[in-house]
Amino acid sequence: MRLGVLDVGSNTVHLLVVDAHPGARPLPAHSHKAELRLAELLDAQGAIAPAGVERLIATVAGALHAAEDKGCEEVLPFATSAVREATNADAVLARVKEETGIDLQVLTGDEEARLTFLAARRWFGWSAGKLFLLDIGGGSLEVAYGIDEEPDAAVSLPLGAGRLTAGWLPGDPPDTDDVRALRRHVRAEIARTVGEFARFGKPDHVVATSKTFKQLARIAGAPGSGEGLYVQRILGRAALEEWVPRLAAMSAGERAALPGVSEGRAPQLLAGALVAEGAMDLFGVDTLEICPWALREGVILRRLDHLPAMGPLPTEA
Repeated sequence: MRLGVLDVGSNTVHLLVVDAHPGARPLPAHSHKAELRLAELLDAQGAIAPAGVERLIATVAGALHAAEDKGCEEVLPFATSAVREATNADAVLARVKEETGIDLQVLTGDEEARLTFLAARRWFGWSAGKLFLLDIGGGSLEVAYGIDEEPDAAVSLPLGAGRLTAGWLPGDPPDTDDVRALRRHVRAEIARTVGEFARFGKPDHVVATSKTFKQLARIAGAPGSGEGLYVQRILGRAALEEWVPRLAAMSAGERAALPGVSEGRAPQLLAGALVAEGAMDLFGVDTLEICPWALREGVILRRLDHLPAMGPLPTEA
């Protein structure tokens, strides 16, 4: 069947269309993406402002139209931290449903971490052993650890690259004191969770998902997207530590000129790098591997797990 997964995130609204059936990997057929930056459209009370709600409705409607054009039999719509934490979330969700017919399901942080972990487990397989996952989104950092498809531990922290940039780094390039203050904040937040994961022992394989980690790996020397989906992409902590002060000294425009860094993501790359560096340091990670699958694929895989398997082919009489 042809499925669409509609991801209303803190940075973008992304429709991914795949051809899929139980027991097979989902094959991407179409991608429709629009930058929305919901995390930056909150008012002083933490509500999504009226202009942001109208933009969200228009963007969701456009994605739904694209899904219809591509022949999706079903659309799986979900929203993450920007909607989840908005003080007017219920009213926003009601407006979206009224205007578009889409009933956005708001994932908890724990669900985000668990579904992303499922995607990484399916990508790397059982041979990866004990898997440790990091994912930096626009609004939150997800951390998960486990040996099965369900992680033994999973947490979501309010350390998304977009959220931190808007709240902590107003300058371009940022002020040195602001960078230092954000670094302290990030490490204090992460440090509270280290003990929860340390009790499980050292993982066999550490992986990371999300655009932030992909871009950090790329500027640190990993192969570009043109090399294909299956090329191994590695990010080392030593290389990242060298890049953090360089990113801090750059303007957003200068970061956008780096290989693999988009203009829209360039302003928040430094905040993402500080989170990645802090997580790798505090969790004792020297090297991690980039996983091409993440939350959207996890949502698709979970849906496919609940579809009936195809029966045996009929035999000739």
